[in-house]
Amino acid sequence: MSKLRKRYGLVPPVILMCALAGCATYGKYGSDSMSDAKVTANVQAAIGQNRALGAPDSVQVQTIDHIVYLHGMVSEGLQGREAEAIAQQTPGVARVVNLLAVSK
Repeated sequence: MSKLRKRYGLVPPVILMCALAGCATYGKYGSDSMSDAKVTANVQAAIGQNRALGAPDSVQVQTIDHIVYLHGMVSEGLQGREAEAIAQQTPGVARVVNLLAVSK
């Protein structure tokens, strides 16, 4: 039994170290940084100010871990790229995933 304890005695500390490393990576923006809800509101406001993108509710915004996801419909492909550029320039945005579709 002592061989078994020696062999597997390091497993709990190794698991704990891996979990702590994951937590440190997850919170890389820190507690004083902008929340995802605030980033979403800022991106929506910036996109809403651009009348060339169509109706203000045609582009939906979702933010998870400072990654902004754009959903909805635009009438031209250039509008999708414009919405993506606006989102990318908004403070607190780490990356933008453009899932906008072009209506015909």
